[in-house]
Amino acid sequence: MTPSSLRRRVAGTAATVFLIGAGAVATAPSAAAKANLLSIDSVSRHTPGLQVKVTYSCDVGMDHELVANATTLNHSPHDQSIAAGTVKKDRLVCDYHDHVALVTLRPAAGSHFDKGDKVEVTVFYFDNDGFRYADQEKAAVL
Repeated sequence: MTPSSLRRRVAGTAATVFLIGAGAVATAPSAAAKANLLSIDSVSRHTPGLQVKVTYSCDVGMDHELVANATTLNHSPHDQSIAAGTVKKDRLVCDYHDHVALVTLRPAAGSHFDKGDKVEVTVFYFDNDGFRYADQEKAAVL
């Protein structure tokens, strides 16, 4: 075997290995590297509380809930209103793609939300061990 044919074989083998590896990467799910993400699209009054439109994505097999909390910002601390809502894990579609959820927030006893109120909304994932992550916040005027 001549040295030039040996070099061609080694180069051909290296090129083949490279192409197989590139093909495996190209055919893998593109969102596999995507983290569990949240974004708040809108906040609106929804009698008696609020409704938050959230775009979310989550990993396949995720075992978490989506939680939303709201607090009025333009009231005094003793007149501050709060509300909370959840989307249970069986209502979330976790397939790496973006989905939209409408979270209905119920006000706490004595809380109320009026047109013109400024609210701060926080959404996050909550797991079975009590940890929360992917927090997103947004201020809005109702």
